[in-house]
Amino acid sequence: MLSVFSIARLHRSAFFFCACIIISIFLVNWLRVALGIAMGGLAVTSVVFALVHKRIANRSLWPVFGSIAMVFVLHLLAGIHTQAVNMDEYRFDLGMQLPFLMLPLSFWLLPPLPSRYLRGLWWIFIAMTVLAASGATINYLLHAQQINESYMHSKVMPTEPDHIRFSIMITMAIAAAVLLVAHHTVAPRWRTWAKASIVGMALFLHLLAVRSGEMTFYALGGLAVLWLAFGKKQWRKAIVLATVLIMLPVVSYFTFPTFRNRVYNTQEDVSKVQESSEGKNFSISARVYSYQAALAVWRDNKLTGVGKPNLEGEMAKRYAALYPQLTSDFYIMPHNQYLYNLAAYGSIGLLIFCLSLFYPAWWARKKHAPLLLAQYVSIALSFLVEYTLETQIGLAFAVFFLLLALQGSLPHDDPDPTWRPA
Repeated sequence: MLSVFSIARLHRSAFFFCACIIISIFLVNWLRVALGIAMGGLAVTSVVFALVHKRIANRSLWPVFGSIAMVFVLHLLAGIHTQAVNMDEYRFDLGMQLPFLMLPLSFWLLPPLPSRYLRGLWWIFIAMTVLAASGATINYLLHAQQINESYMHSKVMPTEPDHIRFSIMITMAIAAAVLLVAHHTVAPRWRTWAKASIVGMALFLHLLAVRSGEMTFYALGGLAVLWLAFGKKQWRKAIVLATVLIMLPVVSYFTFPTFRNRVYNTQEDVSKVQESSEGKNFSISARVYSYQAALAVWRDNKLTGVGKPNLEGEMAKRYAALYPQLTSDFYIMPHNQYLYNLAAYGSIGLLIFCLSLFYPAWWARKKHAPLLLAQYVSIALSFLVEYTLETQIGLAFAVFFLLLALQGSLPHDDPDPTWRPA
């Protein structure tokens, strides 16, 4: 049995299923079941290792992996006060949130992946991002006039996956590519292509002009400037990077009609916040209304919330009370993960959620883990403007890449001298 299910073979199996997870995130709208099958394959691989080798590879790190799994427990406990009429919604939510249970369990049971596999998985992610961006760009060039006009009406060019999650993924792919190039993990013949992909993704991010992705991009860029200046004392590089970050939006404004129209649309959007009859058609205004409704739900259920399955009905009641001029077609769930959880689980639930999800960052605080930091910054900022964890793509991206980045910081015996992505 040990020869059949050797660690090397199980690592190859884990690499295969991890690669399938990454690819499936981009293809989920066509192959929805593929993502679940890939996660199931990774879970089976990890269980086989534990049973055949009679050990849990990361047993002592159960608080790190268990803390992430606690988010699933939070959803499970919502059943305590779920109304009978919403039990189907409760069961659906548990099924969607299974990655919070399956992925931490899988990475807890398995020995850390070899460095070359980790680098390979990050490059697969980068390659898929470049392919998806290229496809969206070609579609834009074919329909430029219609797409440019749509940006004046709070619309965005079609992308796969959806533009909000994709913009965050592009930012993370840029961060990963920069780190892989900076740590000399790229063969000389591929360095030009790697650098070109970084530039191309940065430009596409501004062509796409999604506010959440750009906010994350400039936050990570600002952290990089500070690290170069004060951490590495490389002032020249810090100044060059800062200059690029300042000039990029200026150049984009005059070069990309989508970016310019997004600026105009944002200005108009903000001006409509106080006018619910008109603001309902604008994304920022609609978000503000959802925040007010969610806060109203929380004020009536401060400690334990109303439970996620009941939240939609409770939000509708608050919408009707706060904005009677809006029809139900304009009711949306709070586009803020923190407020979403506050209304759904109350103050206690939000505290548990934050402590559980962000504990691994505290555990790795003294380690050199730039990819883990980048992923935490990305999802933490996305939570401010989106309910990232309430969609299959957002949930899979957030949890899987947190755990993949965490792999680089785990104790390992890999002799590979090249940088281990962390």
